[in-house]
Amino acid sequence: MVKVKKLILVTAPHLPQHKYFRRILYEASKKLGVGQEIKREDYVFLNEYGEKDEFGMAWAPQLFAELDDGRIVGILSRLPIDPQTLNIDVEKALKQVYDKLRELGVEV
Repeated sequence: MVKVKKLILVTAPHLPQHKYFRRILYEASKKLGVGQEIKREDYVFLNEYGEKDEFGMAWAPQLFAELDDGRIVGILSRLPIDPQTLNIDVEKALKQVYDKLRELGVEV
């Protein structure tokens, strides 16, 4: 069974999604009992490990997990929006994070 060593958030405080990703980072790391790291505008890291658009450009914020086998994997790059209220759905984002970790073989 794979374990998460820490969660890594690459973000910038001026981005509108920043506060939501920080909350997701905090809640997920608390539930998993792992450390957290925040990298500010680290586009070298994002280009190496992150999701990219059709032009090959990475964006922030994105959330990653460092696994005990040394891999760094993206676990959240886009926030889900509730179609009824058009608000960010943090609970659904957390579910996506946990589902992605389960796919990787992490016990959540």
